[in-house]
Amino acid sequence: MSSTEFHLVTEWILDASVEDVWRVLNAPEAWPDWWPSVKQVDVLREGDQAGIGSVLRLRWSTALPYELTFEMQTARVEPLSTIEGRATGELEGIGRWTLRSEGSKCHVRYDWIVHVTKPWMVILSFILKPVFRWNHNIVMERGRRGLVRQLARKT
Repeated sequence: MSSTEFHLVTEWILDASVEDVWRVLNAPEAWPDWWPSVKQVDVLREGDQAGIGSVLRLRWSTALPYELTFEMQTARVEPLSTIEGRATGELEGIGRWTLRSEGSKCHVRYDWIVHVTKPWMVILSFILKPVFRWNHNIVMERGRRGLVRQLARKT
């Protein structure tokens, strides 16, 4: 793995059904309603019935004083199980949501395997790698909390 590559893994256990979690995660255009770090989602291209081929532009705020914007093309969808996309732009790589039932709860895993492309991030990535990882964890924790609140509203 190069100094500009990150493989970040986030895991959550949510007190909700896989179906309910899937419904919320599979509607990224609504993420800004509940995920504070997601500032804007623009649909650039619609996908097929499963969403494969859709292209979204996402603008994220972070725990640090910078924003990231990238496009995400949905590459794989396995209903109630997996959503995988390819990111291009200020980050490049793969993002993959994986859901599975654990009794009455839902286990959520997010794999984010990306390279940074912003010139300052590339130059400083070997030094700032722990800071970028910390930042990612903060953004994802904001998402977990927002998702829990969103799921509570849906019930």
